[in-house]
Amino acid sequence: MYDANELAIYIHWPFCKSKCPYCDFFKQINPKVNQREIIDEYIVSLQRYKNIVPQRKIKSIFFGGGTPSLMEPRYVAQIIDEISSLWNVKNDCEISLEANPNSHHKTMFRDLHNAGINRLSLGVQALNEADLRFLGRTHSLEQARFCIEEIVKEFNNHSVDLIYARPEQKIAQWQNELTEICGYGLKHISLYQLTIEEGTVFAKKGIKALNEEEATQLYDFTRDFLGTYGYEHYEISNFAYSGFQSKHNLTYWQGGDYIGIGQSAHGRLHLNGKHIATEYPFAEEELSAQQRAQELIIMGLRLISGINKADFKAICGLDFDVFVNKENLQQLVEAQLVENNTEFIKTTKHGILLTDEIIRQLCF
Repeated sequence: MYDANELAIYIHWPFCKSKCPYCDFFKQINPKVNQREIIDEYIVSLQRYKNIVPQRKIKSIFFGGGTPSLMEPRYVAQIIDEISSLWNVKNDCEISLEANPNSHHKTMFRDLHNAGINRLSLGVQALNEADLRFLGRTHSLEQARFCIEEIVKEFNNHSVDLIYARPEQKIAQWQNELTEICGYGLKHISLYQLTIEEGTVFAKKGIKALNEEEATQLYDFTRDFLGTYGYEHYEISNFAYSGFQSKHNLTYWQGGDYIGIGQSAHGRLHLNGKHIATEYPFAEEELSAQQRAQELIIMGLRLISGINKADFKAICGLDFDVFVNKENLQQLVEAQLVENNTEFIKTTKHGILLTDEIIRQLCF
């Protein structure tokens, strides 16, 4: 639920050991980066935001990337300590960090836990050697399995990323990977469909993702399969045990306020009745209520629970049923692609496969 007094903080570490051929995120390959210098810059930015939003309660801190597990744990601890000195950090604050198996060293997970991380998200992407190589991952299957076992031992809250709809991938092969990943007792699983984005190595090589029909079959199978293991499907690509949904990502999807620290990081703030979009380090742009409303629909319809209309109005100041295209909304309801009432709107099980088109119909 939306709480105007809460704030999430994203710390972006843009550096990786190597770049995967499917990746179109901003990142740099620079193993000799001066970490001390970068952390000092981040702290200056955090202190500036303290002056902008001084009274907020911190609900989540997320170290993303890139590969933030390349950060020295002492610097992770310094960032967390600085945030704690600037704001009131909630007792149940979720402090997440994304890690890759190729950055693992003997005490890495223990050191990160001691630094203050209480949720570890591991980028595995595949659970067979051939597809790890295809996806450009530089860790082995053995390393992936070892790291999964380690994070389950070290943390009470953990997540793993996998990519599906790889070329020629079959349900039986995917079922084997899902069976294995479910066997670890992970609290959260993120499953992303492989898409070939313009400008990536895969695009330049002419690699084709799995065709739409087969990808849809994999998606439908995945939803049902993970449900049998007790995972709740709460967002298009995310599944979790009850109580272990990502608090930080829910801030994005539910329209909460957050700040972004680090190259290419951005934020959203509601200040003095204005909607402010921020870009690191200090750029600000005011958004209209209509622009913010569109963002709330784009993000909110990713959730299986959909958009809470009271929260929608509290955030952007507009009535959902007045803002959207009413004629198209009625057609979407009649086509059983969305479920709509006075309290919420959400996609149906079939409609979620057409979320992008539903958003277009509602907003434009």
